[in-house]
Amino acid sequence: MKFLSAALLYTGLILGANAALAGPLQDAIEAAKGGDLKALAVHADPKPLPETQFETPEGKAGLDQYRGQYVVLNFWAVWCAPCREEMETLSALEAEFGGEDFAVVTLATGPNAPPAIDKFLDEIEVENLPKYRDPRSELARQIGVFGLPVTLILDREGRELARLVGPADWHSDAARGIVQGLIAAEGA
Repeated sequence: MKFLSAALLYTGLILGANAALAGPLQDAIEAAKGGDLKALAVHADPKPLPETQFETPEGKAGLDQYRGQYVVLNFWAVWCAPCREEMETLSALEAEFGGEDFAVVTLATGPNAPPAIDKFLDEIEVENLPKYRDPRSELARQIGVFGLPVTLILDREGRELARLVGPADWHSDAARGIVQGLIAAEGA
């Protein structure tokens, strides 16, 4: 019985230590969730992502180029009706917070031709988001994106902190509060 009690105690301490290490970032997200973002699933521990490359207008790249920044990573497609409205709010979030600490990264997954991406973004007057493509949905499949839109929040090490399946207003008070909270959590 003493062994079982000791095992439970040490397991609790280990789990508590892991939660303490990841806690401030997850707490910042949880504290700001609301509205469209109530369904945002916040992970107890950050999840590593594969280092799969995707296509950019300049060639191949990967998420590692965003290390050191918090990232809102959005998977979308030109045929996705909810993505149209959501893209405008992602653009506004990037316009407000984009820089050294934060970036919005949009990744068209599936067969989205570059001219179709250009047309899509021109029609909604979005000019500040990257035109990245995952044409074979390789990265999307590896991380479990099976419908669109799906948006992930990544920490500065490129690990997934949270995920939302479905559209949201990414320039709402809640979304802006999440970004502010992540950046502020570093000092906590």
